[in-house]
Amino acid sequence: MKNVYPEPIQLLMNFFKKLPGVGEKNAERMALAAIELPKEELLTLSDTVQKIKEQLKNCSICGHLTTEDICPICSDKNRNHNMICVVEDPKSVFKFENVGNYNGVYHVLNGLISPIENIGPENINLPSLVKRTETLKKPEIILALKSTIEGETTTLYIKKIFEKKDIVISRLSYGIPMGAEIDYLDIITLDKALEDRKKIS
Repeated sequence: MKNVYPEPIQLLMNFFKKLPGVGEKNAERMALAAIELPKEELLTLSDTVQKIKEQLKNCSICGHLTTEDICPICSDKNRNHNMICVVEDPKSVFKFENVGNYNGVYHVLNGLISPIENIGPENINLPSLVKRTETLKKPEIILALKSTIEGETTTLYIKKIFEKKDIVISRLSYGIPMGAEIDYLDIITLDKALEDRKKIS
């Protein structure tokens, strides 16, 4: 396909195409709409994107995104810190928080075990999960990982490392379709899956 756009517009289109769910046509529309914005708004957008990288960090306890050393969820004394929901990425935390019925805390792995991609237990946020459970009295770990080979491999590994410890391990109910991404589930399905979680250890 012939490139009919000046380089700055093409670069902007290429950037938008990296975003989830954005194809060629949507990237084109977004890029052309962006150049119609006032210069001040474009500068604000640029400044906001820069701040995302400069100000966001991973919580030192759970690994979730935050602007502080400890995220608001981990620092909230009204939440049940003995109940830890283990998720793959921050998107899942945002999804659960939008549901609004979960009062425990989270642990973000920031990845899943995948031998094919050479991602082992040491490459994701697992050691800190073990460490944080050592100070708790019979905590419950809720595994909220997707039903893929990587998700199941990670689930089995976590179950194995905690099998001789006084820890309850449960997982979301199987009402969730195989291979489904947590952040794409509707609120009712996710809420029901959490409520009907199954004990596996």
